[in-house]
Amino acid sequence: MVVLYVLIALAVVGLLTGVHWYVWRRLVHDTTARGGRARRAGTAAAFALPLISVGALIAGRSGAPFALQRVLAWPGYLWLALLLYLTLALLAGEAVRPLLRVWLRRRAAAGTRSTEAAGTRSSEAAGTRPSEPAAVRSAEDPAAVAGAVAAGQQPDAEPAAAGGPAGTAASNGDGGPTAPGGVPGGSPVGSAAGSAMGSAAGSAMGSAAESAGGSVALAGPAEPARGHSRRLFIARTVAAGATTVAAGTVGYGTYSVLRGPRLKRITVPLAKLPRRAHGFRIAVVSDIHLGPILGRAHTQRIVETINRTSPDLVAVVGDLVDGSVADLGPAAEPLRGLRARHGSYFVTGNHEYYSGADQWVDHVRELGLRPLENERTELAGFDLAGVNDISGEDEGHGPDYGKALGDRDPARASVLLAHQPVMIHEAVKAGVDLQLSGHTHGGQLWPGTYVAELANPTAAGLERYGDTQLYVTRGAGAWGPPVRVGAPPDVTVVELASTRA
Repeated sequence: MVVLYVLIALAVVGLLTGVHWYVWRRLVHDTTARGGRARRAGTAAAFALPLISVGALIAGRSGAPFALQRVLAWPGYLWLALLLYLTLALLAGEAVRPLLRVWLRRRAAAGTRSTEAAGTRSSEAAGTRPSEPAAVRSAEDPAAVAGAVAAGQQPDAEPAAAGGPAGTAASNGDGGPTAPGGVPGGSPVGSAAGSAMGSAAGSAMGSAAESAGGSVALAGPAEPARGHSRRLFIARTVAAGATTVAAGTVGYGTYSVLRGPRLKRITVPLAKLPRRAHGFRIAVVSDIHLGPILGRAHTQRIVETINRTSPDLVAVVGDLVDGSVADLGPAAEPLRGLRARHGSYFVTGNHEYYSGADQWVDHVRELGLRPLENERTELAGFDLAGVNDISGEDEGHGPDYGKALGDRDPARASVLLAHQPVMIHEAVKAGVDLQLSGHTHGGQLWPGTYVAELANPTAAGLERYGDTQLYVTRGAGAWGPPVRVGAPPDVTVVELASTRA
């Protein structure tokens, strides 16, 4: 078993390392200059943020001072949520990248065609024919040659091997040599004149090429430069888009938690419920998760939401806290203000067993809630029972259905408070009519909703299992990141309905 835990831990560490590397690569490496200040800052953050997140995760379990837990919690947990949505957004951006590349290439090609068309119109306006540059109209016409040289164009010349005017020497009409440039006699003056003309033409060609946008020698590195610019534009566009989407998602998800839970209402028909209990209303709240982030104000919002419904009974179905009574006792204090005709009840969740379940059971009793530790109470019209969470088995305080339900009257309707939905199978065996649960958070962070559906019989809502119905609330708080996406927090008023005439 220890080896299995080690392998799982190594797999998780490897996954997180790979995800952080991918996010750093796309957000930092691909968008910043090597050795620049932005590159250094992004790389430092890529190392610091996961360390803070790990610190936030282990601080509570390791007994770190509560002040330190609070310092680490906000940046550490929010980074985990942001990392999730950054990764998803960047992966989606991989599909956008080729589309951007195609768009940029088409845009560049359209720009090139526009430039060429503009050049053609300019040439036509100047009276030249683009298909026959002035420099090549006639190499035999001295006037044309002179005009071409003056315009900075090279006169048309045949290769030296063909014996044309551009050859080293050719006979003129007198049988004497003709120097390049058409100066007869091959005299030093003629040679110098020819050389001067060639130099002038070369200089003019260079000037014309520069005026047209760069020499032939510069055309080589231009395309790589454009390619680099294009890649940088795409990388920064995708990074900016992914960051905006991720930050917006996490911001909205945080707001959905901090504003308080939504109020839901459902009606559950029970065949055994007598007419006198028809319309009995139970306010169900779970997974409040008081801790270094969600504190007294969070509890107060939940209490106010519940009291506005004027319920007949309040059921707190586990995972009230993530911490000790010493640290979180003041945060739970507003629970004293719960108001219900038949009182408020509490059962443990798995997080109570991480936080000192015995102390919390005693403390909620002091706050006016009645803990149901594998026990039940008879109310007007039905039995209300509660069992400990299965996490208590390690401490010898697991669920005991026989103790809670074994000697009851099976003709009476029964409602069971059990933190985890997976306990429904035992409830069916015990003949329970309705089980009220939490634990799943509805997945809390999409796409974790799909994971919650795979891991639980019911992730959220009301479903039937044989003669037993199961209702699962998404919970009123959040564990880890104070963020919910696709699974808003809720307090549910379950109204029991009699099916008897």
